[in-house]
Amino acid sequence: MLLSLLNSARLRPELLILVLMVMIISMFVIPLPTYLVDFLIALNIVLAILVFMGSFYIDRILSFSTFPAVLLITTLFRLALSISTSRLILIEADAGEIIATFGQFVIGDSLAVVLLSSLLSPWFSLSLLPKVQNASRKSRPDFLWMVCPVNR
Repeated sequence: MLLSLLNSARLRPELLILVLMVMIISMFVIPLPTYLVDFLIALNIVLAILVFMGSFYIDRILSFSTFPAVLLITTLFRLALSISTSRLILIEADAGEIIATFGQFVIGDSLAVVLLSSLLSPWFSLSLLPKVQNASRKSRPDFLWMVCPVNR
C-alpha cells in the first residue's frame, strides 16, 4: 500500500504538494503537541537554510522558476507554525524546547532586556514605517517607467 502511494507520488508530484498544503492548513485548526512543534520549527530552520543556500547556486534565473511557489508555501508553513506555537504558549504555557532555548539565549535572566525591547519595538516600527512608505512612493514611478514599454 505504501509503495503504491510512493509510486503515485513519483508519477504525479502535484499530489505531494496538495497533501503538503492540506497538512499546513490543518495546522491552523488542529492543536499540535510540543514535540511535533519543536520538530517542525527545526524543519523550518533547515528548509530556510536550504532555500537560501540553494538560491546562491542558480546559474540561470529560469532554473529556479518555482521560487514564488516555494516562497508562498514556506510562508504559509511559517504562519501555521506561528499560530501553533502561539496556541501552545497561551493554552498550555509551554512553547517547547527550541523556543525556550532561544528565549534564554536572547534574553537570559535580564529583566532590563525584556523591558527595553518592549519599549523600543513600537518606537522603531512607528518611526521606520513612514520612511519605508515614503521610499516606496518615490521608487514606484521609476519602476513603472522601467517596466512600461516605450512607444516610438
